[in-house]
Amino acid sequence: MNGPLITRHDLERRHAALQDLRRYLAEQERDFERQRLGLQAFAQRYQAAVGALYQELDALEAQLQRSTEALLGSLLRQGIELGLPEAGPLTAGRLPEAQRPRMAQLARLEGLPPATALPPVPVGVDIAQWAPPTLKMLYRRAAMRIHPDRAANDAERREREQLMMAVNAAYAAGERWRLEAMLVAAGEDVLKVCGGQAQALRNWLAHCENLVQQRLRLVNDYLEALSGTGMYRLWRSVEQAEARGLDPLATMVMQLRAQVVERRKELYISARLKPDSSLARAFLHQRVGRQSGAPSRTGSC
Repeated sequence: MNGPLITRHDLERRHAALQDLRRYLAEQERDFERQRLGLQAFAQRYQAAVGALYQELDALEAQLQRSTEALLGSLLRQGIELGLPEAGPLTAGRLPEAQRPRMAQLARLEGLPPATALPPVPVGVDIAQWAPPTLKMLYRRAAMRIHPDRAANDAERREREQLMMAVNAAYAAGERWRLEAMLVAAGEDVLKVCGGQAQALRNWLAHCENLVQQRLRLVNDYLEALSGTGMYRLWRSVEQAEARGLDPLATMVMQLRAQVVERRKELYISARLKPDSSLARAFLHQRVGRQSGAPSRTGSC
């Protein structure tokens, strides 16, 4: 045979390793699907609990934005400089991103794409005959086939003795090709002697291993992307808190409702302020200071 010997042990070991890898891949796929569905369920629960409150806060912030811009514009037209802190977030008319539920995270979380099917075992390959027999196995089979004790007469015995000497010499020299030739000449099946499609089996195993490894990398990428989202981290935090008997979503709802009440009050006040009053200037300082992170100021400039 050409090339290094492909042993039955090596092929069986690689086949067992492939089966283990496929089982591990299946576990990872199930884990991803379990986490994906769990996150979907939490995202829907989260949206049901706080989505409407965030929408109301957005609407109130937009109205407050317009009211604030109107007051600020009126004061500037009167030549009154307020010395306000940088008001970057003020011009957005929206809540700070950290306070908003990300609608993109609440969208449908994609499942894994279909896996590529593994190729079938090569045609004509008998899995029971993984690889060519070892040199020692060939020797034993040749010895059993050619042994002089199996001779039917003296002439055949002398012939078998000569063949047996050749078998011993081939085994001592490690010449498996000679043992193979003698076994085939003695009536042994060529595939059983030479190992049939051992190379095809090895190529098939290598191809399957590559496909499974690619799929495993894809699943791990999906798992990493899933666990890297803010919604996933929130889900796990809420889950841990609830395991301790807490109700963090109820707390979030209570806080958001308090913010809604506060914004309504601000909107009510802003609609009734006179632009040239000290209350208007104090209101602007408070609004801009809160959204920019600077300490709020009260009183006139």
